[in-house]
Amino acid sequence: MKVGYLGPKATFSELAVKKVFQRCELASFRTIPECIEAVAGNKVELAVVPLENALEGSVNITLDYLTQEVHIPIVGEITLPIRQHLMVHPENIDKWEKVNKIYSHSHAIAQCHKFIHSHLHEAEVENVSSTAAAAKMIMEAPDLNAAAIANELAAEEYGLMIVQRNIHDFDYNHTKFVVLSVNPFDFQTLSGSNHYKTTLMVTLPSDQAGALHQVLSAFAWRKINLSKIESRPMKTGIGNYFFIIDLEMKHDEVLIPGAIAEMEALGCSVKLLGSYPSIMVELNN
Repeated sequence: MKVGYLGPKATFSELAVKKVFQRCELASFRTIPECIEAVAGNKVELAVVPLENALEGSVNITLDYLTQEVHIPIVGEITLPIRQHLMVHPENIDKWEKVNKIYSHSHAIAQCHKFIHSHLHEAEVENVSSTAAAAKMIMEAPDLNAAAIANELAAEEYGLMIVQRNIHDFDYNHTKFVVLSVNPFDFQTLSGSNHYKTTLMVTLPSDQAGALHQVLSAFAWRKINLSKIESRPMKTGIGNYFFIIDLEMKHDEVLIPGAIAEMEALGCSVKLLGSYPSIMVELNN
């Protein structure tokens, strides 16, 4: 089985994939759309892409692609702890406190703002396409008086030395990744998780007062717990939105179909994005 992920090598996406898909062929892609298109075009059987970070919020390009560009079911969810480390080229290990440049992804830089401000406030910060790309840059340019913020896998992959561990501002820093597949895939057997979620895309009828309240009521009186509701622009004009709703249960034959039928009777458009097992993986350090 071939699994695609957001590259390059040693990104958090690859780390999540390696924690779950341990005997699979891996393929990295430069962007989230390329990764999703790869599974849509049967270049890979599965694709793993980031969906949400606990500190930075939703990954909008993933949401928009899944809701407006393709119809690929979500078959699983992986939650990974995000541990950001400061790393340098081995030749520069003794002068890391005097680096004049820090490279990383914009999200990683935002997650480590307090550390940078307290310890490296004179260093210039530069955004690159990924944390792994930052590590690769440092490896290829030992003459740079610079550091990268990335994960431990990146340090191992590119031969860098971690000089400060866990420099993120908040301990509960996690990212959720969704597993996508065109064909049915038994993620439950692979993961061993019995915790299921169901994700719906709901578009409200136009110019109907109280429509969102009625949608939420369809879940409330059935005692269906919602773990998330988020609005996204429909890209058809200002003020036009649809909603992504996560339900804390597996798609059944009674409750969720009944709620969907009630919403459709109200004039809503409802799309099932997936009903899937959700797991949290652990890191060794």
